[in-house]
Amino acid sequence: MDASGWSYFVPYREDFNAALNELHRTVFAKDEYWWPRGDEPLGDEGEGWLPRPLTLDELWDDDYVQEEGTNSILDVDKVIGPDATPAPGTAQIVSADEARARVGTDVLTRAHVDAICDLASQRGFGRCAVLHDNEGTPRELYFWGFSSEESDDTGTRLPSDAAPIASDLA
Repeated sequence: MDASGWSYFVPYREDFNAALNELHRTVFAKDEYWWPRGDEPLGDEGEGWLPRPLTLDELWDDDYVQEEGTNSILDVDKVIGPDATPAPGTAQIVSADEARARVGTDVLTRAHVDAICDLASQRGFGRCAVLHDNEGTPRELYFWGFSSEESDDTGTRLPSDAAPIASDLA
């Protein structure tokens, strides 16, 4: 399975992890994630098929999901600060320095999204940016990244050339 890019726009909240948790609930409720067990029984016996889980806990109890992820924001469990060391399953906030280096300002807007997309370049990691309106007021959080289906022999995540697909859940 190849890397799967994902991206989401959600209303701004000061508590980024609360916004992430709300986004998890929305994506899960809308079935906007990959379910490795399939959505229909296969063959006469329905071998390998299980219905989609009813809760996020049930989803993560599945061995295949633990191994391969969901190809969605559900694979990210924590937002970390711009100075923190990224780890698989985290979304790191875009720093002011990164924003200025890309677009010349640290007040990002939707117009800047294409210029910052390549900041998420490793599988299994995500990014988060605060997007502002024309007056400079925070209006949205933009989450994007790549799911982690493959790694090299050392367990290091490989870079991906896949582009995230945007989902506007604002």
